[in-house]
Amino acid sequence: MLQTNAMGAGAKVLVVEDEEPLALLLRYNLEAEGYAVDVVHRGDEAEVAIAENSPDLIVLDWMLPGLSGLELCRRLRTGKDSRTIPIILLTARSEENDRIRGLTTGADDYVVKPFSLPELMARVRAILRRTNPERIASVLTVGDIELDRESHRVTRNGRQVHLGPTEFRLLEFLMQSPGRVFSRAQLLDGVWGRNVYVDERTVDVHIGRLRKAMMRGNERDPVRTVRGAGYAFSDKLEETA
Repeated sequence: MLQTNAMGAGAKVLVVEDEEPLALLLRYNLEAEGYAVDVVHRGDEAEVAIAENSPDLIVLDWMLPGLSGLELCRRLRTGKDSRTIPIILLTARSEENDRIRGLTTGADDYVVKPFSLPELMARVRAILRRTNPERIASVLTVGDIELDRESHRVTRNGRQVHLGPTEFRLLEFLMQSPGRVFSRAQLLDGVWGRNVYVDERTVDVHIGRLRKAMMRGNERDPVRTVRGAGYAFSDKLEETA
């Protein structure tokens, strides 16, 4: 039996970003966390989309065609049905007065480009945990493995598993999508972040450490190696090893 309590738990996230590669990257990582994601590339299109289907959170670029992110944020904060939707503002503007301007306009958080994807995902989780706690689960469970994000505690068959911080993040990332194959490059982006430059072989080293910590006796290997493709978290942990 497979049971997965994903952090996103169906929360709806709207990404408003006109840089298509970044929009795709955000969609990929948010969906990997279990969120239902919509993407639009213009501010005016976002205003229509929000009116038709109110999201639980908006990741909003400052500079957009049609209607700027800052102006959209201002309009949302004056709308009866949209004033409470949490907004994370993305921008290349890093000056203090720009941050103040963004936050006073109504943004709940302000993230400067280029940013760390793991950090952005953590900010999304933190805001949704505060504003929409019923949509957020703090525990991932797959087979006999349980990962508690709040306490940073991992157990397998009831025994505690001691992991380093990188192995914990790697396990968390993989457990969010059991059976899904991730390339080494995707794991580097999702676990280490886009702005950290490490060799892809680093992934192999940490996968080895994760396996060593997770397996005792005849327990099944929780990580499946897919030759030429990458790694996947096993979705058959309760089958006989």
